[in-house]
Amino acid sequence: MTDPISDMLTRLRNAVTAKHTRVDLPASKLKAEIARILQDEGYIQGFRMVEEPATTEGRQPRQVIRVFLKYGPHGEKVLTGLERISRPGRRVYLGVEDVPVVLGGLGTSILTTSRGVMTGRAARKAGVGGEVLCNVW
Repeated sequence: MTDPISDMLTRLRNAVTAKHTRVDLPASKLKAEIARILQDEGYIQGFRMVEEPATTEGRQPRQVIRVFLKYGPHGEKVLTGLERISRPGRRVYLGVEDVPVVLGGLGTSILTTSRGVMTGRAARKAGVGGEVLCNVW
């Protein structure tokens, strides 16, 4: 897989469209940080690291991030849009002045900075720029 972050966003987008209650993603530290931000911003109910047993003999059990999706009182989507910005073929780095405001402040941009993975709002407040991973609304 060339872009695991795009895979994560696509799995989330597809699960929300299909009205699933949860979705499993292959685990990594970066994906766990993105899931933490989505939880803090209120886009998902929560997430948990789960160890799936090995499917065949002699293989190691694999780590999985189980994301619990969130819907409104009448079943409407809370997570309406996910857009990958920086990708392996075209990295997008922005300074603190250029950090995007998504949907006039209603959405969230997720950046990876020298101080870790954070939202665009937190990056502007901390005075750091970085690579824009995705926009969420």
